Amino acid sequence: MVEKWIKEIKENSDFQDLGMLLVHNGVVRATSKDGRSVKGMHLSYDKERLIHLVDEFKRKEGITAIKVWINEGELTVGDDIMYALVAGKFRTYVLPVLDELVSRIKKEIVSEVEFV
Repeated sequence: MVEKWIKEIKENSDFQDLGMLLVHNGVVRATSKDGRSVKGMHLSYDKERLIHLVDEFKRKEGITAIKVWINEGELTVGDDIMYALVAGKFRTYVLPVLDELVSRIKKEIVSEVEFV
């Protein structure tokens, strides 16, 4: 999936505006943030809100493209939770946008996370 995104972005971009592609790949850990053992998780998210959030971030200065995929349903340790890709002109634009995008997805878009 990520390779396809990268190819698509490169084929459809002006390289005057594309100098960095940065990818986040979140995975299910074996422990929760508070240290409890985890076998998996159930995850759901608001698809409409995700579309609006991505559109908002695409308009930020120096950003060429954004792609996000979230794995909904029953997940086990080691499963991919999310891929987020931010492409843009310079690292100084791309790094903070990816950080803020992932943080806001976790806070505003993911509507249910239940650890098992």
